[in-house]
Amino acid sequence: MTCSTGGYETVVKLPSPRGPLSETVVAALSGEPDGRPIPFTDADPYGEDLTIALHTMYELHYCGFDGVHPAWEWDPELLKLRAHAETAFLAALRSDVDGGDDLAAALEGLLVEHVPGSGVSHHLRDNGTWDEMREYFAHRSVYHHKEADPHAWVIPRLRGSAKAALVAVEFDEFGGGRADRMHSRLYADLLDGAGMSSEYLHYLDDVPAPAIAIVNMMSLFGLHRSLRGALVGHFAAAEITTAPSAQRMAQALQRLGADPRCVEFYTEHIEADAVHEQIMRRDVIGSLLDQHPELRADVVFGIQATELLEARLAAHLLSSWAAGESSLRTRLRWLVSQNG
Repeated sequence: MTCSTGGYETVVKLPSPRGPLSETVVAALSGEPDGRPIPFTDADPYGEDLTIALHTMYELHYCGFDGVHPAWEWDPELLKLRAHAETAFLAALRSDVDGGDDLAAALEGLLVEHVPGSGVSHHLRDNGTWDEMREYFAHRSVYHHKEADPHAWVIPRLRGSAKAALVAVEFDEFGGGRADRMHSRLYADLLDGAGMSSEYLHYLDDVPAPAIAIVNMMSLFGLHRSLRGALVGHFAAAEITTAPSAQRMAQALQRLGADPRCVEFYTEHIEADAVHEQIMRRDVIGSLLDQHPELRADVVFGIQATELLEARLAAHLLSSWAAGESSLRTRLRWLVSQNG
């Protein structure tokens, strides 16, 4: 199976398993569907094994994998296994956030910029090294190679003004009709500018669970109509918080003397997401809740789940770097791939 990363075709291979559950998934996908039950193995909902297993099953709805039979996408037995993994992941997310339906408070929390800041973009702007920056690029590549794709699942689940407004945001994410301006293409250009591979999911085996879990959350929310409110909440949280973070990332890259292609990805988001924030808050969330006020708690959940998983990723990155360690799983392979 080949997949285009903003115009470049890449052969996508199955990832390396990280435990019994992902071993089961990869082994199943290496053959053809035969109707036999696929056993579910209990695993940590945030751990490496369940996270990569769930991502692998979700990827069948995106680009798929080289040599994997297309019938696996809707195979009933694999979907049963995915449902078990989703149930565990979703239960953990619901358990680890505050919940409630106070949307005003949830949105206000996103709009507050703490001074001094202590997040990943603050660290990279003020003290980050080029190696840390490139590690960060690898983490984020799991999403940015398919930027805005997970959010597209919610379009047919919306109606009226909410749908029209969300499509307007997506149109920008997909380059306004220009393939060279698609945000996924701009991220591929960023990777090229950083001297890294821009192939689709090239760094998946290097990236640990925290970054992959964020992408799983998007797919989970997008692929279930019952979670459409959560997907809208997540999308709003992402758009609201991106512009100030992108500003710091651009400053970090300028300080490090990075290739202009690296800087351009973030300057594009500074401009675009400042506008998207207003559209998401007023036109998408507002219209959706005018039509379906019962989804208010789901929108709040989507915001809170996003903050939870982003905080887990930030804690992993900052603690690894503070200890002088790589934040990636396969440091030796990483070094060889960058220097070879």
